[in-house]
Amino acid sequence: VQLQASGGGLVQAGGSLRLSCSASGFTLDHRDMGWFRQAPGKEREGVLCISSSGGSTYYTDSVKGRFSISRDNAKNTVYLQMNSLKPEDTAVYYCAADPLQGACTLIPGIYSTWGQGTQVTVSS
Repeated sequence: VQLQASGGGLVQAGGSLRLSCSASGFTLDHRDMGWFRQAPGKEREGVLCISSSGGSTYYTDSVKGRFSISRDNAKNTVYLQMNSLKPEDTAVYYCAADPLQGACTLIPGIYSTWGQGTQVTVSS
């Protein structure tokens, strides 16, 4: 049972990145999924989440209008599209799977399975 996050890198402010989170050993189609980030010296925060059906999403205010989340259950993958990136978006980004399904949440403690993280660095 493993999640693999990829797609991070170094980008200039205003640029875009798309992160991917693929699962192995289990399927994501009955799991709410979330993306979280943790900057140095800060607590891990929820960025976006998506319900198992893809019908509902929630986001933290700081990424409104810039980030979006989507899922392709056939590919067992969840995506985080990040546009108009800012230096304050710099962090390690993690994907996570909720053991339950329903309305997703941005509370890290709810999630039981975590990917290894991918570094996103936005230069000014």
